[in-house]
Amino acid sequence: MKLWDCFITALRAVSSNKLRSGLTMLGILIGVAAVISMVSLTRAEQTMMTESFESLGANLIYVMPGASSTMFGMGGPLGTAQTLTLEDAEAISDSRNAPSVAMVAPVIETSAQVVAGGENLGARIAGVTPEYQYVNNLVLAEGSFITKPDYTGRSRVVVLGSQLAQELFGLRSPVNQTVRLDGRQFKVIGVLESKGGAFGLEDLMAYAPLSTVQSTLTVQRTSSTGHTIQAISVQARSEETIDSAKAEITDILRQRHHIREGEDDDFTVMSMDAISGIADQMYGMIELVLGAIAGISLLVGGIGIMNIMLVSVTERTREIGLRKAVGAKRRDILTQFLTESATLSLCGGAVGVALGWIVVKLASAISANLGFPFPAMIPGDVIALALGVSIFVGLASGLYPAIRAARLNPIEALRHE
Repeated sequence: MKLWDCFITALRAVSSNKLRSGLTMLGILIGVAAVISMVSLTRAEQTMMTESFESLGANLIYVMPGASSTMFGMGGPLGTAQTLTLEDAEAISDSRNAPSVAMVAPVIETSAQVVAGGENLGARIAGVTPEYQYVNNLVLAEGSFITKPDYTGRSRVVVLGSQLAQELFGLRSPVNQTVRLDGRQFKVIGVLESKGGAFGLEDLMAYAPLSTVQSTLTVQRTSSTGHTIQAISVQARSEETIDSAKAEITDILRQRHHIREGEDDDFTVMSMDAISGIADQMYGMIELVLGAIAGISLLVGGIGIMNIMLVSVTERTREIGLRKAVGAKRRDILTQFLTESATLSLCGGAVGVALGWIVVKLASAISANLGFPFPAMIPGDVIALALGVSIFVGLASGLYPAIRAARLNPIEALRHE
């Protein structure tokens, strides 16, 4: 019996019991839809994260306080350890100490209520120096960034992220308007272009001179080595000098913090490549775990297919006996029932792919409305993997019923009522 004829016969058998077939395919359908949607959404987030890292620049280095501080970006709360100081940043920026370093940008963060007209929002405020714009590749949509006179004069000026500016001022230009940060009046001097991507939160931030934030919005903290800060962004002169820049930064900070040989550092120096590698590993693990969880549904669906195929063998015992009586061989019966189980699984997998696509589209639309857009796409390898696994589950689940059908004695099968 040809494989095509087996497939046509299988489709007829499936369509003759539509409700039973539909319920049998439900487990496979849910499993494939879960695999497709979860893995696709994880891949989309990973792609956005990679693009965000690339937008920050390949030769960017982060220096964070403590050995286990938060190390991903400047868009969220930074480490709470107080081991870095403004004087550390100044020492790193000295070309005599670190010839591989091109630019240094210390930063502190705090939260504040931002009020403009009738709008009142909570936002993260970053205290930065003029170099921060270039080190972190910030692009202005209008106005200007913080200047050296703003920093030295502790000017009450602020640069708004694109989304924060839109929520506060709508379609009006915020430049030269005033806002109140925790009750203190600041002048808006610029608006940044959207960073978007995985970080996104940068679009909801406001940037003010570090000296101003220290004197007006936070409680100044000092240590034995100077005024504490929360992080230092460092730009190496080139990608080739990243390793030497990291070594120079480490030597400078170990000396300044009086860390002896063999003692653990009280800071963390991470290049963008290292951070990106950690993120890729993290997303790989998430994808694996989500895929394994979704695979449980495929296993349950496979059990359902085995159950229904055993029922089908019992119902069609006389048919099997008749086929054997007219010359059908064991392999013909085996192929027929394996084809039917694979067809059930394939149909469930195909509908699951469509359902997974709908879930990804809905997630993309909802995310876009929340201000975090990402492209709705399903990687081809994910579709191939999901369908391949569903067919394999169908074949594996149908193997025992098919063998049982193929081994039936034709005489006893014909006597079956």
